Amino acid sequence: MKNTFKQNILILFVLCISQFFFAQWGTGTYWSLDGNNIMEVENGQIVSKNAMDESKSTVIISKEMLTPTGKSPLNLVRFAFSDDNQKVLIATNTKKVWRYDTRGDSWVYDIKAKTLKQIGKDKPESSLMFAKFSPDGKKVAYVSEHNIYVEDLASGETKALTTDGTLRLINGTFDWVYEEELDCRDGFRWSPDSKSIAYWQIDAQKIKNYLMLNTTDKLYPFTVPVEYPVVGEDPSSCKIGVVDLATAKTTWMNVPGDAVQHYIPRMEWANNSSQLILQQLNRRQNENKIMLVNVAENSAKTIYSETDKAWIDAKAEATGWNWIDGGKKYIWLSQKDGWRHIYALGLDGKETLLTPGNYDVIELNSIDEKSGKIYFMASPENATQSYLYEVPLKGGKATRLTSANESGTHNYDISPNGKLAFHNYSNANMFPKSDVVSLPNHKLLSGGEENPRAKSFKMPKVEFFKVTTSDGVEMDGWMVKPNNFDPAKKYPVVFYVYGEPASQTVVDRFGTGFNRLYKGSMAEDGYIYISVDGRGSPAPKGREWRKSIYHRIGDINIKDQAMATKEIMKWNFVDKDRIAVWGWSGGGSSTLNLMMQYPEIYKTGISIAAVDNQLNYDNIYQERYMGLLPEDKHYFVDNSPLAHAKNLQGNLLLIHGTGDDNVHYNNAEQMINQLIKYNKTFQLMIYPNRTHSISEGEGTGAHLASTYTKFLKENCPPGGK
Repeated sequence: MKNTFKQNILILFVLCISQFFFAQWGTGTYWSLDGNNIMEVENGQIVSKNAMDESKSTVIISKEMLTPTGKSPLNLVRFAFSDDNQKVLIATNTKKVWRYDTRGDSWVYDIKAKTLKQIGKDKPESSLMFAKFSPDGKKVAYVSEHNIYVEDLASGETKALTTDGTLRLINGTFDWVYEEELDCRDGFRWSPDSKSIAYWQIDAQKIKNYLMLNTTDKLYPFTVPVEYPVVGEDPSSCKIGVVDLATAKTTWMNVPGDAVQHYIPRMEWANNSSQLILQQLNRRQNENKIMLVNVAENSAKTIYSETDKAWIDAKAEATGWNWIDGGKKYIWLSQKDGWRHIYALGLDGKETLLTPGNYDVIELNSIDEKSGKIYFMASPENATQSYLYEVPLKGGKATRLTSANESGTHNYDISPNGKLAFHNYSNANMFPKSDVVSLPNHKLLSGGEENPRAKSFKMPKVEFFKVTTSDGVEMDGWMVKPNNFDPAKKYPVVFYVYGEPASQTVVDRFGTGFNRLYKGSMAEDGYIYISVDGRGSPAPKGREWRKSIYHRIGDINIKDQAMATKEIMKWNFVDKDRIAVWGWSGGGSSTLNLMMQYPEIYKTGISIAAVDNQLNYDNIYQERYMGLLPEDKHYFVDNSPLAHAKNLQGNLLLIHGTGDDNVHYNNAEQMINQLIKYNKTFQLMIYPNRTHSISEGEGTGAHLASTYTKFLKENCPPGGK
C-alpha cells in the first residue's frame, strides 16, 4: 500500500487520540471514553467528530488506507478498534442472514505498520460472521459456514477451532428461531486472557423444514427450506463449549438440565478467564437460572433463580452483563415484585433492589459507576410516553432528568463517562428534534433547532384518550379525527390493532396516527382513525397488565379491544354501522378474531400476514405465552382465528406473501379452506415470494396500498353523515 505525507499525518492523529477510544461493533455511536468525541462511518471513511459540534470533524481512517493494492476502496460498513487501539477491524461486502447483515468480508488495518490485510481470504466471499479481535489484539476469530476460526495477525496463519459444523450443526452462531425470538446472533466469546473461546453449539439436525414454494423465479417451481420448529416440536439442542486455542480442543461444559428442553439465551465470561456466567430458561420459559461455570473444574452452580406463573421474557429484559464493583456484581432486570425493576445481583447470590416503587423500568440506558448513577427510561404517570431517570447505584428514589415541558417519547445515547448524551425527542403531534445534553443536569449544549422539514411536513392531529370498558379495564387510545370534523355528523371508524405482547400501538411519538397503507389522507377523506392498547400489550403498567394474557392470546386481548370499541360506539359522532379494523402479523390475527368473535361490531377487516392457527407459529414465541403441548393445546386451538371462521359475517380481505419465512403462507391457506368449508365469501391478495414485510419486488408497496385503500373505501365508505 502506498504511503503519503497526508496519510502519515492522519496516522499520527489516530495514535494521539486512540487511547480515548474503545472498540464497538455496530452502526450506532462510537463514543470516545472522555465523552467529547464520536467516530462514524462517513463517505467510506472513519471520521472523528466533536460530540457537540459535528461540523468539527477529522478523517482518521481514510479511503486511501482502506484501498487494497490495485483495487477500489473497501465499502466500509462498520468497524471496531482493538483494545490497544493499534488496529482497526473493517466489515465490508455484508449480506443478510435472515434479518440482519451479519456476514461479509473482514479486513484489518494496522495503524503503526500502515498495512491492510484481508482476514479469512481463503473462505467463501461474504461468509465471515462476527469477526472480532482477541483482547490482546494479536488475533482475530470469526465464524464461517458454521465453524469457528482464528487467524494470527502477525503470521497470517489460520486455525480451525471447530470442524464439525454443517448446515444444521451450528458453531458460534444460531438457528432461525434463536435469532428471531431470543435476539441471539453472535455466538462466541473471547476469554479475557486471549487463550480460549467460549461458544454455543446449536444442533438443529432434527428440526423439520418448512418448505416455501417459489413458483416465479424459474420455469419449474422449487422449494425453499426454512428450519422452523413449530409449537410442540422440540427445539434445537444447545450446549456451551470452551475451545483452547493452542490445541483446538473443545471441552463441553456440564450445564445441568436437558440440552433440548432448555434454552441458553445469554452467556459471557464472568469478568475473568476462569468462569463463565450464563442464563438458562426451561422450555416453558417460566424458570430462569443464572449459573456460574468453573471452566477448569467443568462444574456449574446456580447463583440466582426466579420463577413466574406466566413467563420470563429473556428477550425484552435482556441487559447483557453489566458488571459493577470490580466484577463482583452485575445489573439485572426482573418483574418478580410486580414491576420491572433494576437489581444488583452478586456472584455470591446476594441481590439488591435499586429502583423500588410502583413503576416500570422501560429500558436500562447506562451505568456510570464512577459517579454512582444508573440511567434508565420510565414513565410512571403516562404509559404512552418515555423519559430519562437516574437512580443511585446503591439504590433509592429515582429522579426524572428529562425536562418537564417536553412531553412525549425520548431516546438517549449516553457517553461512556455519563456526562453527555445524544437526545432525540418527539410526540405524536411534533416532528422529532435532536440535541446534545449534559448529564445529570440535562442542560442543552447544542442542537434542539426545529428540523427544516417540520414546517412543510403534514402532521396528523392526534388526540389521546382513555376508555374504560364494562369490565372495568381502563385502556389508553389515540384518535385522528376528520379534518373538517362536525360533531353533529357520524363518521366511520378504522381501528389499527396489534394486541400481543410483542408491540404497543398507543405511544406518544412521531409516526403515531399515520397509516402508510392508505393512499391519500384518511382525515381529509372523512375517517376517524383509532388505536387502543388492551391487556397483554407491553405497556409500562406493571406485570399483571402485561402477563394477564398468558394462555389467552386470542381471548382477553380480543375482548378488551371489542369492549373498548363498544364504548367508543356510544360517542355521538361515531357511525356504529361503519366500523373497520386492520392489522399486520399479530395484528392480522387480532383482526380476524375481532371480525369472527364480534361480527356484530366489526363490519370490515383487512388482515395482513396473520397467524391464523397458533399451532403453526414457532415454538419459542408461542409456547412462551400459551404453554406446552399436549396439556395446553386447547388454548392454542380455541383462541386461534381458525376456530371462529364459521362466524364471519363482514367484509374481509386476506393478504399474505408466499415467501414469508416468519408467518408462513400455510396460515392463509388453512384459513381459506375453513372459510370455504363454511361458505364464507371474502377477498384475497397473495404476493408471490414476498416475505413478512411484503416489500420486495417492483411496485409492491404501491400495489399493497392501492389494494388496501380500494377495499376499505368500497366496504367502509368515508365521510360524515
